[in-house]
Amino acid sequence: MHLYEVLRRPLITEKITLLQAQNRYGFEVAKGAAKQQIKEAVEAAFKVEVVRVNVMTVPGKMRRIGRRQVLTPSWKKAIVTLEPGQKIEFFEGV
Repeated sequence: MHLYEVLRRPLITEKITLLQAQNRYGFEVAKGAAKQQIKEAVEAAFKVEVVRVNVMTVPGKMRRIGRRQVLTPSWKKAIVTLEPGQKIEFFEGV
C-alpha cells in the first residue's frame, strides 16, 4: 500500500480536540494499514516525528433509511502521538 493511500481523513471530534493538548492526533486510515505504515505516512505528510501509534477498528452501526435498516461499514481509526514540542499545523485553529 502506497503511503498516500494510508491516511483517509483527519478526525475532528471533541475528544480528539482535547487530546491535542497531549500531542495526540486522530486519523481515519485504510483498513489494511499497519502501525508502521501509519507512522511513515504521518511523518512523510506532515514532517513530524511520531512516537507511538494506537489503532482501533470502529464497528459499523445500524441506521434507518426510510423503512429499511442498513449497516454502515466499519472503519479503522489511528491515534498518533508526536514528539514533545511538535505539532501538526493542519489541526490548529479548528
